[in-house]
Amino acid sequence: MITQLIDKKPNFEATDVSQTASASSIVFDALRKAIIEGDLPDGTPLRQEELARMFNTSRIPVREAISRLEQQGLVATQRYKGAVVSGISTDEVDDIFDLRALIEGEVIKRAVPVMSAETIQAARSFCDQFTASSSPSEWGDINRNFHCKLYEAAGLPNHMNMINSILDRIDRYLRAQLALTEGMERASIEHEKILQACIDGESDLAKELTKRHIEGAKISLINLLQNRIKE
Repeated sequence: MITQLIDKKPNFEATDVSQTASASSIVFDALRKAIIEGDLPDGTPLRQEELARMFNTSRIPVREAISRLEQQGLVATQRYKGAVVSGISTDEVDDIFDLRALIEGEVIKRAVPVMSAETIQAARSFCDQFTASSSPSEWGDINRNFHCKLYEAAGLPNHMNMINSILDRIDRYLRAQLALTEGMERASIEHEKILQACIDGESDLAKELTKRHIEGAKISLINLLQNRIKE
């Protein structure tokens, strides 16, 4: 019976899975980068046929890429419009940043007791790069690298997956907050304090400083979004 099923010609057209997966990943990575960095603003429509032509591929990998972006909260499907780049409300910012404060505060607390000299050195490098950089386009990446380098020492991959997923969702707003407010200067000072707490082995202090850092960014970002609504 099994042999008969294998020998029987299938009644569907075979697809080159390796090529489709590769094309889907390429489209996903490119769109994700453009959304996170703000090159595709909130509400930008993602038309499958147009994207397929741009990437010289079929609609199948484009549809798969958009589905993955939707799962990450970067894209939403709207009635009559189809897939568009997701916006964010002040209520959602409040909720997301409170979640960040809980998770990231706990992760850095666990990381401090096992943090190596190499981790501290790498974090110091990112901290210095952040302070020295005059390019707004770099601030988001360096900021993220600094925090995640410290968090990774905890050895909590599931927590890190959640943190990175959340940061993907809000990354473009954090970049705007740093560039359009006084967030850059404040963040530099707060980074130094967090790093010093890690160097001193003060896990509870590192947790508290991280939570305050996130809560301060939340207030600044909400104010920025509310001012945009008024304009």
